[in-house]
Amino acid sequence: MTRTIQLAMEPEDTPAWRAVLEKLVPTSGLDLELLPDDPDPGSVDYLVYNIDSGITDFTPYTKLRAILNTWAGVEAVLKTIDWPAHVPFTRMVEPGMTQGMAEYFTGHAMRYHLDIDRFVTDSVEGRWQKWSPPLTSMRTVGILGLGELGIATAGLLRGLGFKLIGWSRSPKDLDGVACHHGADGLRRVLEDAEILVVILPLTPETENVLNAETLAWMPRGACIVNAGRGPLIDDDALLAALASGQIRHATLDVFREEPLPQGHGYWQNPGVTVTPHIASVTRPETACAAILEQIARDLDGKPLLHVVDRNRGY
Repeated sequence: MTRTIQLAMEPEDTPAWRAVLEKLVPTSGLDLELLPDDPDPGSVDYLVYNIDSGITDFTPYTKLRAILNTWAGVEAVLKTIDWPAHVPFTRMVEPGMTQGMAEYFTGHAMRYHLDIDRFVTDSVEGRWQKWSPPLTSMRTVGILGLGELGIATAGLLRGLGFKLIGWSRSPKDLDGVACHHGADGLRRVLEDAEILVVILPLTPETENVLNAETLAWMPRGACIVNAGRGPLIDDDALLAALASGQIRHATLDVFREEPLPQGHGYWQNPGVTVTPHIASVTRPETACAAILEQIARDLDGKPLLHVVDRNRGY
């Protein structure tokens, strides 16, 4: 039986996804049909979806087998839509996104480790001032979040020789990472992290996980890189920690409101680098292969990967 796929995303992104799938489907060995735009919902088996498509009512999708999200984050979906309980809804985990995120974190960790900003400032101001950073083996990087993206980031940082300490919701055992969980584990990680990578999902338990109290646990002059979700950080607390010197610098890719409003305290702040939610993106060239792998699992009677748990919030 031929199964069908509908693309439901931003209209400007659809052509790129369609072009890649039109190349991959014929060689996938799967009996699939890529439907035209705006098909009869009752004919759709697999919905390749994100919330910017505008679809929030799944009632017409009477034969839907799975909703395959094109984004890694799902908190907006959980707040906005209610999909049928019998239909699995999956997060996007794909090699391009994973590699891009790991490269982003690693690049900024090395920037902080080598204190590149100091040399940039010295160059602009014409100042010859010798300074040598410690070796990576003498620097501790903390990772909040040890899921797929956190594990990939740990792999790159471990290859560079950093001492790694990590925190996750549940116990983990990762080669080369001192893993912790729970409230005591969070404090242990923050107390040791000279550079902190933040890649947690946003849940009621993780919102404002970095606040006035927890930021004070960190070594004075520590640096933060957040590409998880904006609400993981209490903005006012971070601005105060930057002003006091408790936190030396923060690179922020995600915010409570996006685009970041003009006049926000992060703009034109010498202690903050703002990047416009580009730490990693879903790339059709690699994501479409991940979509087809999910469909192949379903057709083989295997459980889908990365299924969203409504109770956990990710």
